Amino acid sequence: MSLPSSSNPITSVAPSNSPITSVQPQSYNNNNNSSGFSNNPQLLSRLNLDLRGKLFPVERETLMLLPESVLLGLFPQGLILSKPASWEGGDDGIFTVDFDPECFQYILSFWSKAQIKFYGTLNSTGLFHSQQLIPSNPNDPTSDQSQNPLLSKQAIIVLREELEYFSITKPNTIAKTDLKTGLPNEELKSLKRNCGKALEDKKSIFAALERNVSSVGNAAEAHLIDMLCMSGFNRDDSWGFRACEPSRNVITSMALVLLKTGIVHPEEGKDGSNGTNIPWIDAQQMSTAQKLLLFWRKPARKCWWDGIEVQIPASTSSKGETINVKVWARRVWTLELSLI
Repeated sequence: MSLPSSSNPITSVAPSNSPITSVQPQSYNNNNNSSGFSNNPQLLSRLNLDLRGKLFPVERETLMLLPESVLLGLFPQGLILSKPASWEGGDDGIFTVDFDPECFQYILSFWSKAQIKFYGTLNSTGLFHSQQLIPSNPNDPTSDQSQNPLLSKQAIIVLREELEYFSITKPNTIAKTDLKTGLPNEELKSLKRNCGKALEDKKSIFAALERNVSSVGNAAEAHLIDMLCMSGFNRDDSWGFRACEPSRNVITSMALVLLKTGIVHPEEGKDGSNGTNIPWIDAQQMSTAQKLLLFWRKPARKCWWDGIEVQIPASTSSKGETINVKVWARRVWTLELSLI
């Protein structure tokens, strides 16, 4: 799934042909069914996902609209959607999934709100309805719905981080590993848990990446931050979901944001468009948004090491006393664009 190092838009920048700074026109068929098999009766129409003890009944169409990076997290070994030959009754099979239920609920809730905002409900129209009124300009391919899917679909930026951390203890401390068994004592277990909690509380999305940019001066990473902040994020944004994985020194984070497409929807009486409410396109913002189409169904990943000190309780019996512990963190970012 990773892009080759020579063409990865996160890890490399080319002066003239960077995939972040240039996008070739593509044709899109808005009538394509993203799942590709909605009329196949041999496929499940609904799945019951057991996420660490919490059950989620999910329609197949909803599941297949989720970004590829999320589906890989849910089903790392792949998912078979066809019914077994012996299947009887309704779609009541239960799939056990090792995925944080709060993270999954965050994703489903965001998806639902995004769909309602864009497509509307039975009682209200969404942005999609008014965007159909944008006139097509032969000299502007961004106004052509067959060339520009941002006119007819809701775009969501998906940013995920997996952080694996390693606590560096000092010699002759009470937190250590038993030399006979090779297992950590209770003090070391507590130290690791507290380090994870301290890292979990650092919810700023871009703080670690900006720290890396400052230390190594990577122009591609600085450009990535600028691009994301022009497209929907703010520099001081926090992760929408962030939590330690059970029984692992791993923290999973997720941030979702609607892509700023540059399609301006005027308010009633404040449109600046000759008294009409027809949306208009900000060409500069649309150009930036189209660069994110490079990540549609093509998740890009970036991995780097980050050293940081955290302040934690000195021991399991300490009362208010704290110590500073050095932590090495291996951060893996996955960036993807999803169209629904």
